[in-house]
Amino acid sequence: MRNKFLGTGETGYHPLRKIKIVLSGLRFAILYDFSVAYKMVLSGIVLALALIFEEWVDFEMILLATGLVLMAELFNSAIEAVCDFLETRENEKIRAIKDIAAAAVGIGIVIWLTVMISNVARLATLLSGRSPG
Repeated sequence: MRNKFLGTGETGYHPLRKIKIVLSGLRFAILYDFSVAYKMVLSGIVLALALIFEEWVDFEMILLATGLVLMAELFNSAIEAVCDFLETRENEKIRAIKDIAAAAVGIGIVIWLTVMISNVARLATLLSGRSPG
């Protein structure tokens, strides 16, 4: 793909190439970053249950929270990789950068867990046949 700022790379924009790059990055993250993989699996299961029980608001909240936390995880992984590439030794500035990125993930995880726990409890009552209260 052509870099619009540097003027390097291949010319032409093709949406399918973008989708291929997105899927490649997501596949890499799922295979090599356990924190991304388990969130995808747990969210997928809960999303499937929300669809089965036609809990549309739950579905949308789970999807939104999962998207938020996965974006934070992916940004964090990319920032850590760039930092490790640029500086292989201990560096206080690099540590601060990584800590800030990890804090963003922490906030995303709190939101994700809040939504997941709430919705799993509600879906568990639906599975057991009781009316959610």
